[in-house]
Amino acid sequence: MDEQLFLTVADAQLGRIETALERLIDAGEADIDVEQKAGGVMEIECANGSKIIINRHSAAREIWIAARSGGYHFAFDGGAWVAAKDGSELMKVLARCLSEQTGAVIALDHTN
Repeated sequence: MDEQLFLTVADAQLGRIETALERLIDAGEADIDVEQKAGGVMEIECANGSKIIINRHSAAREIWIAARSGGYHFAFDGGAWVAAKDGSELMKVLARCLSEQTGAVIALDHTN
């Protein structure tokens, strides 16, 4: 995948993540703040002060998540963003990380 295609696909996924998180906030299902930063970085701050950072990593053509439970790297397989390490899907991992850090049961749309 060339860099321009990666940026397009990664930015679209970051947009889907932001939309899903804003829906959770609006529905009162998650006490979090979401901030888009420059360079494809998204910062999620939980009410307890913990943070989850999501960013696109152009050199590796991956989206990375940094959370209390660890770091996760996801590559686009043509249909979904999956972890090379274990095949887990980005939105499922993010939901799990959010649940762990907020103490709430968080569900995200796993089709994107």
